[in-house]
Amino acid sequence: MTSTGVPTGLEAAMAELSTPTRVYVAAGRFTEPDPDLPELAARIRTLLAGVAADEAWRRFLPGYAPPSVPEICAALEPVETHGAAAFLAGIAAVDLLWPDHLHLPVEAAARAAERVVSLLGPEASWWTNHDAGCGAVNGLTPLLDSLLAGTDGEHFALALQIADD
Repeated sequence: MTSTGVPTGLEAAMAELSTPTRVYVAAGRFTEPDPDLPELAARIRTLLAGVAADEAWRRFLPGYAPPSVPEICAALEPVETHGAAAFLAGIAAVDLLWPDHLHLPVEAAARAAERVVSLLGPEASWWTNHDAGCGAVNGLTPLLDSLLAGTDGEHFALALQIADD
């Protein structure tokens, strides 16, 4: 653990998955007692607000306000822990619109994603805005976006790729 109470390497591994104006990440420790999905959704909402404030996206999101915490909770679908690292690496590396274009080298993204999943542990819960049953995405923005959020009940890790469709 670091002095902030975040597992050593979690923030650094998440930072490795970030790319300017495309993949936004956040990691940290909850301050609330017994955090659950609403607290995770609040962190997602904060990340979405940061994207909307980014100069690169402001013009594409005029008047955008992130969904409410209950709306974010409703948009999330569970992801099996065994698939979380590959999903996270995909969000970080592969462009949503142009799958042949990579934001990061696949191998580097896979290593960082494996570290993140390992640091949160096998009991972590993972959530996405993708509906695996039908392949649809429950968009959190008016643009094309892909989210993966994980928590071990004390710490969280978020990755969001956004694209202008």
